Amino acid sequence: MISKRIFDIFFLIITLPIFSILFIIIMSLNIIFNGFPIFFYQERVGYKNKIFTIYKFRTMPNNIDFNEKIDSLSTWNKILRSSSLDEIPELINIFKGEMSFVGPRPLLVEYLKIYNKKNIQRHNVLPGITGLSQINGRNTISWKKKFEYDIYYVKNRNFLLDIKIIFITFIKIFSFKEINYSDKLSMEKFTEESEQ
Repeated sequence: MISKRIFDIFFLIITLPIFSILFIIIMSLNIIFNGFPIFFYQERVGYKNKIFTIYKFRTMPNNIDFNEKIDSLSTWNKILRSSSLDEIPELINIFKGEMSFVGPRPLLVEYLKIYNKKNIQRHNVLPGITGLSQINGRNTISWKKKFEYDIYYVKNRNFLLDIKIIFITFIKIFSFKEINYSDKLSMEKFTEESEQ
């Protein structure tokens, strides 16, 4: 955990100039296209089941129906979501030690009560901005498959695996490959049946 934290801070420092510029540009454009609030806040579950607040750029109009298709979003919001640039504010969570660059994605608090003993192991590491499930299908794969990738990462995590995941993530972002093929605004909610 200590070596991973050192890597996160080091990577955050060397990428900060680029991310700072992107942060300012996207924040300004979000004010123009989406107005206020600029950011989206939500409670998520982190390391050892600790609840924290995640930060993202808001990409959805207020009062939107999460069952609507992504076609209902503006071009600007589609770009933010498909490129994952809406995730940039999560660098604040990394700085605070609540997240890592690589790890299982932090999920909703309500899911805590329905995890089985195996899947809750995903909280034995810090959640990440990107992870194995993000580079292997993201919202196009089942919850069962997502958790398989999460648990594999928890049991096999190492420095080289993190570098590989980050490298593939950047390739997919800049090539717009396998970023988000889902036509829904978000993946279907996780339920007890999802673990079957």
